[in-house]
Amino acid sequence: MKFGPASPRDALGGVTVHTLRQGDLVLKKGTTVGTAEVEALTRAGVGEIVVVRLEDGDVSEDVAAASIAQAVAGPSVNVERAFTGRANLFAAAPGVLVVDRDTVDRINEVDEAITLATLSAFKPVVEGEMIATVKLIPFGVAGALRDAAVVAAAGSALHVAPYVIKKVGVVSTLLPGLSPKVIDKTLRVTAERLAPAGARIIAERRVPHDEDTLAASIKELLGLGAELVIVFGASAIADRRDVIPAAIEQVGGTIEHFGMPVDPGNLLLIGRARGVPVLGAPGCARSPVENGFDWVLMRLLAGIPVSRADLTGMGVGGLLMEIVTRPQPRLPVGTDGNRNVAAIVLAAGRSTRMGGPNKLLADLGGKPLVRIVAEQAVASKASSVIVVTGHQADLVEQALAGLNVSFVRNPDFAAGLASSVKAGIKAVPADADGAVVCLGDMPLIDTLLIDRMIEAFAPDRGSLIAVPVSDGRRGNPVLWSRRFFGELMTLDGDVGARHLIMKHAEAVTEVPVEGHAAFLDIDTPQALAEARRG
Repeated sequence: MKFGPASPRDALGGVTVHTLRQGDLVLKKGTTVGTAEVEALTRAGVGEIVVVRLEDGDVSEDVAAASIAQAVAGPSVNVERAFTGRANLFAAAPGVLVVDRDTVDRINEVDEAITLATLSAFKPVVEGEMIATVKLIPFGVAGALRDAAVVAAAGSALHVAPYVIKKVGVVSTLLPGLSPKVIDKTLRVTAERLAPAGARIIAERRVPHDEDTLAASIKELLGLGAELVIVFGASAIADRRDVIPAAIEQVGGTIEHFGMPVDPGNLLLIGRARGVPVLGAPGCARSPVENGFDWVLMRLLAGIPVSRADLTGMGVGGLLMEIVTRPQPRLPVGTDGNRNVAAIVLAAGRSTRMGGPNKLLADLGGKPLVRIVAEQAVASKASSVIVVTGHQADLVEQALAGLNVSFVRNPDFAAGLASSVKAGIKAVPADADGAVVCLGDMPLIDTLLIDRMIEAFAPDRGSLIAVPVSDGRRGNPVLWSRRFFGELMTLDGDVGARHLIMKHAEAVTEVPVEGHAAFLDIDTPQALAEARRG
């Protein structure tokens, strides 16, 4: 292939290397120079243009890309028409992408002019999803190089393994303290995981966490035609001799592998009984967030065997996320455990919905509303109380005179609630393990509730966020582990931190409450009047 500058007349038949703009003339990159282009270049006063010309034995970029892409494509893969030296490959059916890494590497090693890029191996894909692309770097390539890349493909470098397992049985084991709601959520999450593969739960059983009863349920599900059995244990598998592996062996099955270098997902177990795969799910499989369970589940649904070598090879890239519910030595651990919790009272708002008066200074039972809230926080087991002020700060601080609280002023109070949360979090003592955030306009929050929140806070058991709940509805205050202070400091505007509670659902402990104390905030004159009547 020839490359270089040429006069417009000598450029005839060549392909432009760069887009050229001169006056009204625009000649795009990749344009084949014909008679009309020569005349236009001459009229525009262009004396020289850079072009490429194919020589004998060369093939154009599109022809090369197309032929290599066709050689690469295996079953359930479609190849799009090549354009500008690129041929894209798409999944022709939903399934799991299987990539031959050695073949891809051989193709890319043929010459720097030829490139093949794919999605990650074993990625679940949907029909029509782009899974790979062949791109020729120059405008053409020697035919011998194209042929070498085609030979390197050796049949196919990638294919989509369609989902073949459609019927799944689920067993959940039970122990005291495991809420039925947890199992219901687990089934819902599992059904959502299976849906893209066209698979469904044909039967589910809930049995005591006991080897014999579990074995009987596995046997029953196999008899019902389950093509895959998933066991969610009430207690994590600790050993190959534990309840779940023992039950699999009791029905004549075998344990193929226990444990995987993917986190979350370490405690996954793969077994087989009567030719059907049986999975002992890790605890993280109850969450919809991607974890090692997904990596194995989707392969099995596509009929792809998962060997010990496959599992042990997942370590690189296997750290999927930090597990917030685990104790972290790098964070200081208070000697008082969950007792070292500060209280933050947010009292900086402008009371705009009150129509003028500062609601925090409104009289309720002979006291300013904000003082009622602060007194409850001071009387609680909180190690210290921080009051964030802003609007009418002097008056609010006067209303709290004599109380053992510290004040921090939020100069940005007009920006919304988030600015006050951040000001309070920033002021929490360094030795505090967490902070319970109270709203200054919720006078029915009492010492007992705050103490119950602090008691529920148990970092060593993964309880890092405590929230009061009544009939499925979450209220205030909310207790946050120091683990989340960094994320709380990113809040903005007049939005609270509810999205963080949803994001870290596995770290949330719900504290049951009765009545409406955790939900009543005084925002309007009507609400204040109602509180006074109560």
